[in-house]
Amino acid sequence: MMKGKGRVTLPVEEGLETKIADIIDRWGADAVRDSDGTKLTSEVKNMASKVYSKYFFTRGDQEWAKANLDERQHFYLMSAPVTAHASNVLIPIMEGYFDEQVIPDTDHDIKRWWEVIDRTTGEIVPTEQWAYDEETKEVTVLQVKKWHIYTVNFLAYQLWDPVHMYNHVTNQWDTEHHIPYDPRYPKTRKHILKNLKKWLDEHEDTDVVRITTFFYNFTLVFNDAAKQKYVDWFGYGATVSPLALQAFEEEKGYKLHPEDFVDEGYYNSPFRIPSKSFLDWIDFQQRFISELAKECVDIIHSYGKEAMMFLGDHWAGTEPYGKYFENIGLDAVVGSVGDGVTLRMISDIPNVKYTEGRFLPYFFPDTFREGGDPVGEANQNWLQARRAILQSPIQRMGYGGYLSLALKFPDFVDRVEEITNEFRQIHTNSKETSAYKAPFKIAILNSWGNIRKWMSHHVHHAIWYKQCYSYYGILESLSGMPFDVAFISFDDIKKDGIADDIGVIINTGDAYTAWSGGESWLDEEVVSTIKEWVDNGGGFIGVGEPTAYENQGRFFQLSDVLGVQKDIGFSLNTNKYNTLYAENHFILEDQHTPINFGEGMKYVYQSNQNTMVLNVVDSDVTLAANQFGSGRSVYIAGLPFSPENTRLLLRSLYWAASKESLLKKWYTSNVQTECVAFPEASSFVVINNSFDTQKTKVWKGDGSTVEVTLEPMGYKWMKI
Repeated sequence: MMKGKGRVTLPVEEGLETKIADIIDRWGADAVRDSDGTKLTSEVKNMASKVYSKYFFTRGDQEWAKANLDERQHFYLMSAPVTAHASNVLIPIMEGYFDEQVIPDTDHDIKRWWEVIDRTTGEIVPTEQWAYDEETKEVTVLQVKKWHIYTVNFLAYQLWDPVHMYNHVTNQWDTEHHIPYDPRYPKTRKHILKNLKKWLDEHEDTDVVRITTFFYNFTLVFNDAAKQKYVDWFGYGATVSPLALQAFEEEKGYKLHPEDFVDEGYYNSPFRIPSKSFLDWIDFQQRFISELAKECVDIIHSYGKEAMMFLGDHWAGTEPYGKYFENIGLDAVVGSVGDGVTLRMISDIPNVKYTEGRFLPYFFPDTFREGGDPVGEANQNWLQARRAILQSPIQRMGYGGYLSLALKFPDFVDRVEEITNEFRQIHTNSKETSAYKAPFKIAILNSWGNIRKWMSHHVHHAIWYKQCYSYYGILESLSGMPFDVAFISFDDIKKDGIADDIGVIINTGDAYTAWSGGESWLDEEVVSTIKEWVDNGGGFIGVGEPTAYENQGRFFQLSDVLGVQKDIGFSLNTNKYNTLYAENHFILEDQHTPINFGEGMKYVYQSNQNTMVLNVVDSDVTLAANQFGSGRSVYIAGLPFSPENTRLLLRSLYWAASKESLLKKWYTSNVQTECVAFPEASSFVVINNSFDTQKTKVWKGDGSTVEVTLEPMGYKWMKI
């Protein structure tokens, strides 16, 4: 294996100087960084070409936080629901919340900033009918309707920064709780700018300021057992404050209510179709945050240093696919790489000089412990990330956490040495050129569009969820496929139509979620535009409950395009007949094992006698293909990520696009392997995505073939 140096960032600690020097040599690291709770020594700094130093804008300065408790950050929270058994009801608003993280804000007028809601009717209870006892933290509601359910939406101060709390608990720290402060307040804003300059004066030998991140953490609330209660990696829960709400009303011309944030207890989850008020709030905060972030970045640049943002933690309002991100002027973005999807989330970011990935596992004691398997985690992480890197590369890689833990696992150190060498080899052999892409683009259609590029079906960073994995697998497969992928919204279709270079539209998700689209499928302009586009030769793939909204006797609103429908219990009296397609089909030509549909989908049936039903499970259609005019569609019940399902999706895409004849370009016979070509570099690579030795035939761009044998997780570069 070719060994070199560069493109790798190493987390370091004090007291490990000799060992750090050895790791820098073995992993080829050219940059060192500190972590939360560690410092860089002069000796270590001199070992690297670049020094990264973390920087927190809105936590860590405890003296300031304690002196300005009225400028702490907030959440809007909802109490647990209480059923009224009499004419009055008592609601303990802190029940289920961690009192070391949040506390009700009574500094601001609670009758203005709180709400009591009858959750049976949705009505707001008049303020004169309720009172709050600050000592017991209970709200008493008078003259209620018996048997109705009531909740309180209350404004709460944050006592403990959520990420600091997470790190504290995970690493069993014994440190003072960091209080987050809000730069929306002019005094705090002035302080953080002054503090930044002071810090820069004290860190002359820092080359890259690693901003972790800017000002407001994603929504992360803990329960009374100090475990995660609510988490939304894309959430804006921490951005709220009375001052911000007043500024919003002045700018947008209307007032927001607590319920606009609490959202019936869903807290504007990205799975919810975003309301106008929430989209307005996102726009309002993104603009404010980007303007302040630019001011901070300009200061960093004035000191001759690079500004790098961490994709995560305090990143609310700095989404890299938002319309204000470019204005910040960042040099780079670094993010945690959980899989291929999260790598593409980083590598596709526009308007920065370079991107960097923090690979897993983090050097934390939850993995680096007796019985832990850091090598296994690293291997799985690399196999999924490698596919995405080949299609859309990050420029640098590294790891996070505490090196002292990793050094206790020599086999892990050996494996990372191999991974870092392979990463550099990708850049050397590709010559920084683009990988071959199919001659048509894929578009993911949902309610969010490009602002949530590579972010659908995410709850928390790359965390497996039972209700998501059957859909998330679509993105994970696409992350390493030879396609340009666009993310479009229903509003985009109404405004701009469907771009000429799009060959296939994918709509995937559970009914009524933002990912499937919900009531957007009642918009006749959207429906007609898509149908006309498919009829003229476009391709449409639906997964799970695509185009779903019960209306006019149909649940799948594009059932005529898809050739299937779902019975939700209203049409049981009508008999359904599913006829399995008797011939071999292009989509299934590489399928030699039963298809894994994940959670699958019940009660889907053939709605058109010409629909080609390709798979049935317990009398339910799980895979179907249909011709609609000159275009085609494919229905899939669910598609978790696997090499087999990646191949099934690849063939479905080419069939739906009516481009079957173009499939076998840089194509492999073995589904456990893939081939990526770099025509401008006159090279291609064949990779093994499994833990076993694999043999495969490769179809090159000119149709000629070559046989290749690959070691487990192996790869082979060849000249075109």
